[in-house]
Amino acid sequence: MKTDVLVKEAMKANPVIVKPDMTVLEAARLMRKQKIGNVIVVEKKQPIGILTESDILKKIVAENKNPDDVQVKDVMSTPIIVVDPYKTVEEAMKIMDRSNIRRLPVIENGKLIGIITQKDISRISPVLLEICREWSDITGGKDETYMSDQVFSGKCEDCGTLSTNLKNIDGRLLCEDCIDALKYE
Repeated sequence: MKTDVLVKEAMKANPVIVKPDMTVLEAARLMRKQKIGNVIVVEKKQPIGILTESDILKKIVAENKNPDDVQVKDVMSTPIIVVDPYKTVEEAMKIMDRSNIRRLPVIENGKLIGIITQKDISRISPVLLEICREWSDITGGKDETYMSDQVFSGKCEDCGTLSTNLKNIDGRLLCEDCIDALKYE
């Protein structure tokens, strides 16, 4: 049974892109219209940066700059950290964690094909848990030992923290801190 979810299975295809000479105001309006928190900055069909809500807040709003006077290339985050579509979601989470970022553009053969975010990963984690529970029901619980020994990636069902080391405790996926807290109750 295949248990690893690949980035290409969880990513959003066709991310919204902008040119580096676009104004931050234009990019922000595009983000609002598309209901997204970032845009990928592309030049000559190559991703060169990412503009996030955080970039706009820290580099425009907090600095009291006029977003209509600043170009995206002046405030985008660059260079960008990317991920291959054939990496696992767990590997993508580790990259995000180590790099302290929440979004990874997905690049295949040098071409931008998608983006995966912490939100995308946390959205699929409950689905994965439900599939595991259903599998356990189908097999009559024969895989319970496997499930209790298995380590999962996703969102802790108690505290909501993203973790690559969740364990199944009484049918709930919990992080190490919440498991430790249970021991002292």
